[in-house]
Amino acid sequence: MIILGIDPGTAIVGFGLIEKENKSQKLKLIEYGCIKTSAKFSTAERLKIIYEELSSLLKKHKPDIVAVEDLFFFKNLKTAINVSQARGVILLAIAEKNIVVAEFTPLQIKQAVACYGRAEKLQVQKMVKTLLGLDEIPKPDDAADALAAAICCAHSTRS
Repeated sequence: MIILGIDPGTAIVGFGLIEKENKSQKLKLIEYGCIKTSAKFSTAERLKIIYEELSSLLKKHKPDIVAVEDLFFFKNLKTAINVSQARGVILLAIAEKNIVVAEFTPLQIKQAVACYGRAEKLQVQKMVKTLLGLDEIPKPDDAADALAAAICCAHSTRS
């Protein structure tokens, strides 16, 4: 099963692709990275870039399921609105490809990856590294967060 994890944002959308082997349940890294948009673009242009690049990723890798981090808590209303708009575009791109979506709160992701819902970011990143057998923590943080969402999904779904 191929799982794509998404950490939504307007400036940076983190993504991480993993494969969950059916028999052994082992997790294997396929690819990770970020979709970046420049602040010099309008909101509409930034959302279009996110949509097009994510659509291309979905077409290339054909994931079985996409795990999207849910917007659960926010400190800044403007940021929350922008991230919500990006999440909408992300969900649209996924729906157009008829791919199953699983949404997880940051608390659920931390619980699944680090066994503690209030784990610090570095603790989660170290567990992502360990669970995927990587030599180093994936960078940037947005990509590591997306991989954590994919791992949460892998632990939450049956093959």
